[in-house]
Amino acid sequence: QLRLVESGGDLVQPGGSLRLSCLTFGSTLEYYAIHWFRQAPGKEREGVSCLSSSERSTYYTDSRKGRFTISRDLTKNTVYLQMNSLKPEDTAVYYCAADRYSYCSGQYRSWGQGTQVTVSS
Repeated sequence: QLRLVESGGDLVQPGGSLRLSCLTFGSTLEYYAIHWFRQAPGKEREGVSCLSSSERSTYYTDSRKGRFTISRDLTKNTVYLQMNSLKPEDTAVYYCAADRYSYCSGQYRSWGQGTQVTVSS
């Protein structure tokens, strides 16, 4: 069972950048698609991005495309979410999740505990 631990969340000013990390262990990362989600207070969880085992990336809204970049480092068993030009509406708890498959199917096998991102001046 692949386990995931997020880190990198912080308080950042509008226009700033953060890189979130999703450390994986317990299984081999290269066989899994990994998703990033977020959930803001009082709002439903929404998908941010997904990286398949073949490193094909998907971004779930056009507004994030170009600001957010998903990537991975297999030597560190880690998937990253680089977030640039952050806006207050990006404030949320960010989660990573492992897909049941090697592609981004939307069916999940495991989740991390989340990391808080706050964008505020």
